[in-house]
Amino acid sequence: MSFVSVQGLGKSYRGVRAVNDFTFDVRQGEVYALVGPDGAGKSTVIRTLCGLIDSDTGEASINGFDCRKQFNHIKPILGYMPQVFSLYPDLTVTENLAFYGGIYGVVGPEYLERVEYLYRFSNLKPFADRRAQALSGGMKQKLALSCALMHQPKILILDEPTTGVDPLSRRQFWEILLQLKEEGVTIIVSTPYMDEVARADRACFVFRGEKLAEGKPAELPGLFEGTLYYFDGPPTMETIDRLNRLGDIRARRFGGGVHVYLKRGITLDEVTPALSEMGFDIKDFNPIKPDLEDCFIQLMEES
Repeated sequence: MSFVSVQGLGKSYRGVRAVNDFTFDVRQGEVYALVGPDGAGKSTVIRTLCGLIDSDTGEASINGFDCRKQFNHIKPILGYMPQVFSLYPDLTVTENLAFYGGIYGVVGPEYLERVEYLYRFSNLKPFADRRAQALSGGMKQKLALSCALMHQPKILILDEPTTGVDPLSRRQFWEILLQLKEEGVTIIVSTPYMDEVARADRACFVFRGEKLAEGKPAELPGLFEGTLYYFDGPPTMETIDRLNRLGDIRARRFGGGVHVYLKRGITLDEVTPALSEMGFDIKDFNPIKPDLEDCFIQLMEES
């Protein structure tokens, strides 16, 4: 039996479909990533699971309890961290933890023991007397996570927790999440970062409210159809536009380079004459293996 089950979820806002017939399951102790751009529907799914909104259609449950009808049974085992920092900026780290301890009924010796555990695992103890508004982005997220963990939840749901956080803090945050997984916590996390997706047990690509693909991060690139080349030339918009004029080629900028996609069944030899006519040197096109981002972009364009 799945620990989290979402079946046929649908939600519209003022006639605009945010999520359409969305279905997935998460096993206990699993890290499950929802991946997609802004507006893909990830937050709608998460808010439904957390009892913040009702879906128009479909069902969602956690630990066998309906998220709409039986949320009182879910609340004691759920830790939720929204996308926007939601703690009290004028309270110190310790005061925020104490406030959430009171909300969850964690008091006395149990509270003191829990706080020491959270300090050790977040490295926030040196900043215990600092106001939340004075913390760095990464520290704010660690504090928000610590507050969500105050009552030792069995499931943690995080909505893009590392957006806008520096790379080092993102890595430290994920080290904490993987430690929680080892302790048996089930984690659902939405993220736009493919390097974070690779750390999950399973991932779900989401676009325009629909599931494009689902699977283990190491297996998802295998869904890529066609061949992929790295263009060893200037990654200018003019270059990309020229490549995209050829019907069998799609070019996209990746960092400081350009990835060139050839449709399934099309070889580089077949498009060489057209590339040469446009002034490209065939030696500048080097075959590479697709990664998670290549796969997601192709699926997104096809949808």
